[in-house]
Amino acid sequence: MKRKTIKDEITYNGIGLHKGEKIEIKLKPVTDCSGITFKRVDLPGDNEIKVSPDNLFELERGTNIRNSSGVMVYTIEHIMSVFHITGITDLLVEITGNELPIMDGSSLMFIEKINETGLVELEKDIEPVVITEPIYFSEEKDGKYIIALPYDGFKVSYTIDFGHSFLKAQYYEIDLNQENYTKEIAPARTFCFDYEIEYMQSHNLALGGSLENAIVIKKDGVINPEGLRFETEFVRHKILDLIGDIYILNRPVKGHLIAVKAGHFINSKLSEKLKSLI
Repeated sequence: MKRKTIKDEITYNGIGLHKGEKIEIKLKPVTDCSGITFKRVDLPGDNEIKVSPDNLFELERGTNIRNSSGVMVYTIEHIMSVFHITGITDLLVEITGNELPIMDGSSLMFIEKINETGLVELEKDIEPVVITEPIYFSEEKDGKYIIALPYDGFKVSYTIDFGHSFLKAQYYEIDLNQENYTKEIAPARTFCFDYEIEYMQSHNLALGGSLENAIVIKKDGVINPEGLRFETEFVRHKILDLIGDIYILNRPVKGHLIAVKAGHFINSKLSEKLKSLI
């Protein structure tokens, strides 16, 4: 597979989900095959963070990276999901704060601009991470697990089970490509339960959250007046996250990922195991 970058610079503006601050990011083409790097342009000094499993931290509510100097960028999973599915391997992401803008809670706005701008193939090749035998990680006490199986393509099967009066169990499976990702996965928004909001905000989280960038679930439905984009929007968003989390390897994956009640931490454990295949 050829390494890829974008044809032209792309700018996004939005609100950070947790701090509620205005954030601007600029995607800049990179042709030296140096991978994907985030740069905190609001900070001086050692302000660059390479995308790598070694730089992950605090994975309870998002995928976050930091460098050896303690410079951090939070919630990168939605845009990393787009980089993975489009095959972007080399890019500089300049950011004016410590978290990615949440946009509408999905990855749709990110991929639409990238699709519009287009990509450029670089001279060098990149070897995908090819699953040749089952690779497995689980937390048996919570019934959470993820497994990677050999497959000629990139396929995800995902099951969620919250035991909630409205959101019980959902299952979705998709054999991924850029076209069906844009239609079936990218529009799926992040979500939370109404009883979580007070707790998160009391801990200085979700300060930028609103019905414009997240689905809020109550006991008998959702609060959002426009309703859901898909009946299975919740599990589709989990697939979106998984695609982004696995791309912390900065290499496309060839295989079938099967996840049950997984999340960012479980996904990161799979990434650690897949790293041994590189």
